[in-house]
Amino acid sequence: MSQGLLDAQNGKPRDDGHASVSRRTFLKFSASVAAVAGGGLLLGFSVPAQSQGDVRKSVIGGDGVETPQSGVFAPNAFVQIDTAGKVTLIIPKVEMGQGVYTSIPMLIAEELEVPLDSVTVDHAPPNEKLFTDPLLGGQLTGGSTSIRSTWEPMRRAGATARMLLIGAAAQQWQVEPASCHAERGQVIHADTKRSIAYGQLVEAAAKLPVPQNVPLKNPKDFKLIGTQAKRLDSPEKVDGSAMFGLDVRLPDMVYAAIVNCPVFGGTLASVDDTAAKTIPGVRQIVKFDNGVAVIGDHTWAAKRGASALKITWNEGAGASVSTKTIFDDLAKAASQGHGAVARKEGDVNNAFSQAKSRVDAVYQQPLLAHATMEPVNCTVHVKPDSCEIWVGTQVPTRARDAGANVTGLPADKIVVHNFLLGGGFGRRLEFDMVTQAVKVARQLSVPVKVVWTREEDIQHDMYRPAYYDRISAGLDANGKPIAWQHRIVGSSILARFAPPAVKNGVDPDAVEVASDLPYDLPNQLIDYVRQEPRDIPTAFWRGVGPTRGTWVVESFIDELAAQAKVDPVKYRQDLLGKSPRALNVLNVATQAAGWGSTVPKGQGRGVSVMHAFGSFFSMVADVTVDQGEVRVSRVVCAVDCGMVVNPNTVDAQIQGGIIFAITAALYGEITIDRGRVQQNNFTDYRILRIHETPPIEVHIVKSSEAPGGIGEPGTAAAIPAVANAIYAATGKRLRQLPVGNQLMSA
Repeated sequence: MSQGLLDAQNGKPRDDGHASVSRRTFLKFSASVAAVAGGGLLLGFSVPAQSQGDVRKSVIGGDGVETPQSGVFAPNAFVQIDTAGKVTLIIPKVEMGQGVYTSIPMLIAEELEVPLDSVTVDHAPPNEKLFTDPLLGGQLTGGSTSIRSTWEPMRRAGATARMLLIGAAAQQWQVEPASCHAERGQVIHADTKRSIAYGQLVEAAAKLPVPQNVPLKNPKDFKLIGTQAKRLDSPEKVDGSAMFGLDVRLPDMVYAAIVNCPVFGGTLASVDDTAAKTIPGVRQIVKFDNGVAVIGDHTWAAKRGASALKITWNEGAGASVSTKTIFDDLAKAASQGHGAVARKEGDVNNAFSQAKSRVDAVYQQPLLAHATMEPVNCTVHVKPDSCEIWVGTQVPTRARDAGANVTGLPADKIVVHNFLLGGGFGRRLEFDMVTQAVKVARQLSVPVKVVWTREEDIQHDMYRPAYYDRISAGLDANGKPIAWQHRIVGSSILARFAPPAVKNGVDPDAVEVASDLPYDLPNQLIDYVRQEPRDIPTAFWRGVGPTRGTWVVESFIDELAAQAKVDPVKYRQDLLGKSPRALNVLNVATQAAGWGSTVPKGQGRGVSVMHAFGSFFSMVADVTVDQGEVRVSRVVCAVDCGMVVNPNTVDAQIQGGIIFAITAALYGEITIDRGRVQQNNFTDYRILRIHETPPIEVHIVKSSEAPGGIGEPGTAAAIPAVANAIYAATGKRLRQLPVGNQLMSA
């Protein structure tokens, strides 16, 4: 549980582009208002996007259809207040368990002065011009940017609407606006005790000129931001009325079970569907490039039909790929003369020559599947002149474009209905499931729901890349690092996902954390070598760069502390003099965890520090190791994520991230043999069980800095803390994940 807010040390962090969205990205704001059909106030705000193009504004109705209006800036979000006083937020982010459908409305409600439960959230339709996240350069939910990217503009939108409503009331009463204030959805004139509800003011407010540079509340005056707000989507999730992609039901809908080629890059050669067609409820067999879909009246018929198929595959070159070949390729790439330089400071070669001792290590990390609770699914209805898609996606515009690419229809003929996501973790940043479902649907005349089984989900995921890190440090006479060299070898997700982000051969995600450490290291060389796993598709996985980079760096820092015979916390403290926020969370976490107290034999305590996604984390993990089996018995976390919108969300996100991390650290591994994924379900792709989950303490450090990210950092910071605790318990330094497998086989 959260342990409350703790005062942070004073001190400014590095201006790394994450600390304050308002300084770097949201340089200009504009607001506009318009009367909407039926009477009401529609407020939009805009930020500079990658390319504004044809600037416009859209009125978005309850059905998600956009009606363009010209002459104003294209906003990336909208606040609508109708004549009944109902506030509707068209939200540019998707809800996948992280709580943004509560936290973002809190920003609006705070400045608008309305109760949180009076704000209704609608999914934003695909529209890059309106809903681009300027930190990510597209309409997508990921990178732990939801609060960072909306912190100021959402508040400004609410404040502007509030000032317009106050102005309308003052005009009606013929008083000065300064004599009025807003409170709980109404404007009040204190001197005369008059009040009027927002709904009665929206039409008049829509006719007023938009005020510029509306001041935002001083944080000391916040009534809602920073409070423990209950999740707005919880009741519907509890009573079952919440709609996920898997819940879609349409008239005349049929169901498809998919059989994909078991070898990546392989294609369909032939299929004998004789037996499948005899199964009651099986309607049709649909073939596509790398698989077969069995269409049934219900899921069970489709699954039975899929099991009865006799398929011959063209396996192709992918059949020669194995886990060994993947890591052999990585090791060979690591030995090349030089990589793309991500960071270079000082003279590393000279510093190594002056060092009194040297430590070298190689760390390896496996492929990982996402294994989201809600399996991959997509429902599609293709007509001659249109295509409708029902899906839970982190990338609605890319989902729309996938439909257009397969059908050949223009993008404006593709309608995407987005839903709550039963877990994302980066898996639903991809749209392969949409492409495949549209390929199936275009061969049918009715809507079809395509659902992958858990086996198909795990064996045909887009995986967290395998990585190979070669890292070295030269130490002075006191054991302090004076030379630091780190080569990162692995797949470049950004080269596929967002090619312009890769500059001079460096994938900024692959080197994140590793190239921007909080530690004082005078001589550094960090470079990157791109090496793709043959035919294996790779994708984001709950913070790829920080997750993989933090494990390597924090494990290696522990190695250096052991080499220097210095307590690992003291060793870190001595290197964090230039990063007061990182030092503070380390002190908070270790004090709360009782660092330095005696730990029983067979148990160990490990620590980590991280700066990523604009947040500072430190974790302490306690583990017990018994005959090679590891049990994490407690995790203590301190986080400085800047100003906190909803502590409940922060607490829940960190706890979920830690559980996700323990699974990855102890068990997570996808292995390949003859081009095939060997794992197929939770029986052999093990996840942490409820009874294995340790008590988790989250200490939130109070801060006046702009918000940082929360969704992914908990996972990234926890893995090395667990690994370092295992070393403390066993004396074995495990440089290959998952560490649980290594201990069991040792």
